[in-house]
Amino acid sequence: MSSSASGTTPYYFVPPPSRHPAMAAFGLFWIFFGAAQWMNGNAWGEYAMFAGLLWLFVILFQWFRDAIGESEGGSYGHKVDLSFRWSMSWFIFSEVMFFGAFFTALWWMRAHSVPALGSLENALLWPDFKAVWPTLAAGATASPGGIIEPFTTMTPFWLPTINTALLLSSGVTLTIAHHALRENHRSRTIAFMWITVLLGATFVGVQGYEYFHAYSELNLKLTSGAYGSTFFMLTGFHGFHVMVGMLMLLFITLRLQKGHFTPDRHFGFEGAAWYWHFVDVVWLGLYTLVYWL
Repeated sequence: MSSSASGTTPYYFVPPPSRHPAMAAFGLFWIFFGAAQWMNGNAWGEYAMFAGLLWLFVILFQWFRDAIGESEGGSYGHKVDLSFRWSMSWFIFSEVMFFGAFFTALWWMRAHSVPALGSLENALLWPDFKAVWPTLAAGATASPGGIIEPFTTMTPFWLPTINTALLLSSGVTLTIAHHALRENHRSRTIAFMWITVLLGATFVGVQGYEYFHAYSELNLKLTSGAYGSTFFMLTGFHGFHVMVGMLMLLFITLRLQKGHFTPDRHFGFEGAAWYWHFVDVVWLGLYTLVYWL
C-alpha cells in the first residue's frame, strides 16, 4: 500500500484476505442446486434453495458492512474511486447488452420469424397460420398445433402508463436529492430519497397487479406464444432490476441517515443513481416497443 502526499488516504488500497467470496459462492451453489432439485420434483430442494438464499444474504450483509467501514474509515482514495466508477460503467454496459439481446429477439420474431412462418413455403404445412403480431388473430389460430390458448394482448392503458409516470417521477426526485446532497442539504436529500424509494416500490406493486390482471382476466401467460414469452421476459427482468435498484436506493438512504457521504465524496450514491436512470431508460424503450407497437 502506498500513501498519498497528505499521508491520510492511501494512494491505492489492498484489502486484507477475506472469506466473503468463498462463502458467497457456497450460498450460490445451494441456491442453484436446490432450485434444480425443486424443479425436478424433490421437495427438499425448496428448503435447500431458501437456505442458500438466507446464507447469501447474511454474507452480503457482512461483506457490504466491511466495505462501508473501509470507505468511511478513509481507506478509499482517488484511484479506488476511479476503479469503482469504471466497474459500475462496465456493469451497466453489460446490462445494456443483456436487455439489447431481448429487444433484438423481439424485433427478430416480429420482422423475420413470424412473416417467414406465414410464407407460401409453409402454407401447406400450416394452412391456418396467420402471420400477425401479436401472435393472435381473430377467428383463426396463430398456433399451428393448436397448443396456445386464446389470450388478449396487454395495452398501454392504464397500468403501464401509470408505471411510466412513476418511474419518470422517481428520476426527477432522485436528481433533486443528488443536487441537495452536493449542496450539503442532508435533510432535503433524505426526504427526496425516501420519495424515490416509495415510487420504486409502488412501481413494483403496480406491475405485480398487472401480472395478476394478465393471468386472471386476459389469460396472458408466459406460455402464450412468442408474444407471451417476450412480454413476460422483458417486463419481468425489468421489474427485477427495478427491485434491485429500489433496494440500492433504500440502503443509500439509510446510510445518509447515519451521516455517510459528503458533498464531495458520495460515489455510492452516484452509482445507485446511474443504475436507476438506466432502469428508467430501459423502461421507456420497453413501454414503446412492447405496449404500443
